[in-house]
Amino acid sequence: MARISFNNLSKTFPDGTQALRGIDLEVKQGEFLALVGPSGCGKTTLLRILAGLEQPSEGSVLIDQLDASSLQPKDRNLAMVFQNHALFPHLSVFDNLGFGLKARRRPKEEIEQAVLPVAERLGLSDLLKRKPNELSGGQRQRVALGRLLARNPSIHLLDEPLSNLDANLRASMRNELIHLHQEHQRTTLYVTHDQIEAMTLGQRICVMNEGKIVQLGTPEEVYDLPANRFVAEFFGSPAINVLPGQTTPDEKSSATFLLDDHSIDLPDERTPEPGHVLLGIRPEDLTLLENAEPGKAWEAKITRIENLGDSRLLRLALGPHEVSIKLGPRNFKVGDTLFFAPNWERAHWFDSSSGDRL
Repeated sequence: MARISFNNLSKTFPDGTQALRGIDLEVKQGEFLALVGPSGCGKTTLLRILAGLEQPSEGSVLIDQLDASSLQPKDRNLAMVFQNHALFPHLSVFDNLGFGLKARRRPKEEIEQAVLPVAERLGLSDLLKRKPNELSGGQRQRVALGRLLARNPSIHLLDEPLSNLDANLRASMRNELIHLHQEHQRTTLYVTHDQIEAMTLGQRICVMNEGKIVQLGTPEEVYDLPANRFVAEFFGSPAINVLPGQTTPDEKSSATFLLDDHSIDLPDERTPEPGHVLLGIRPEDLTLLENAEPGKAWEAKITRIENLGDSRLLRLALGPHEVSIKLGPRNFKVGDTLFFAPNWERAHWFDSSSGDRL
């Protein structure tokens, strides 16, 4: 296992693209860290710099407190699984699995002792003589993962390894990755743009945008306490409702939230200062009410119903705004009028200009 430190790391490509901007990040020994964010946010560049495939423009990378710039890629005791598998088409599955060991001139017996248990674990034992073009996409992905495990270095790097698989196979491979990490406890950096992969795999999640880290925390922290509007909207399916309005003092209660012409009373606690704000409320954190007490609920009509199997997603028109509510499988019809209110303990308040959490 290894500890990794990125210190003030920046990367600017020759065309002027600034992929990374002052990254400071500590990856704990044996940790599974998910790097997540939209395409082009710098996730893969960070991985490639750690692997020695790119050089930083500024800053440093330390592996167990040793400056990685003094180490060749082959000497960093790491291995990488790529999105496109990167298998050798002329080699058999067995030879692909053992390639990293063979390149390090390990004895044939040692290679077999390392490869055969991995092949058994990943369901590849009957495929060892086949070439990559004789395998399905899922089988090729397992070979790419197996090649990393056969060598089993201190650091495992995975760059969107499941993005080319169908939904069922992705779920199966996620479970396998969890079991493998529990078994081997290697320091793992996993790049993805898929929030489900990040939430289910990562012990911590590093959320990136435009070359910067915007939040670092456990899956629970990132989901329940998003640092800003970007993080709140990136995580959660269905997406969070973000409603622009203003909080104002009220004679009858401590404050109200005014959304165009629709006002609702706010609780005394966790109420932002009067002014323009963004209210973030997840679809599962809105509650239906039987009646419309003045100031206690919003009133809106259903414009669309999405059947999610075990639940229903209702799209409501609240003035010019669309609000989503996730509820159990009840009988609703388009055009029905509903009264609903937020669970204020689950509300998120963001600055209307910067988007930062208040």
